[in-house]
Amino acid sequence: MAEIGQPGRHPRFHEDLVGLDPDDPEARAFAEHLDRMERCGPNFTIEACLDGVSDFADSSNRLGGLRYWVSALIAVLIIVGVIVAAWDIVTRAVAWLAQ
Repeated sequence: MAEIGQPGRHPRFHEDLVGLDPDDPEARAFAEHLDRMERCGPNFTIEACLDGVSDFADSSNRLGGLRYWVSALIAVLIIVGVIVAAWDIVTRAVAWLAQ
């Protein structure tokens, strides 16, 4: 049996997932999922927002099929929205400065 302090061993197998094989890839993925679900930090900082975007990107890369394409479409729509908003701001600023 592995010790708690051994590198490469997830501590959750000694706390919540007792009895599961720590070398099983599905059990490791479930432990990582539990870590993401129980993570609670300040949501009002830039770093927390970027972590949320990072979690979205990581989860969408793990998906396949239709879910992958829907998450890619959402990301593209967000980028298009930012570009349209920036274009609107720039054109209004140029029009205001031309007066």
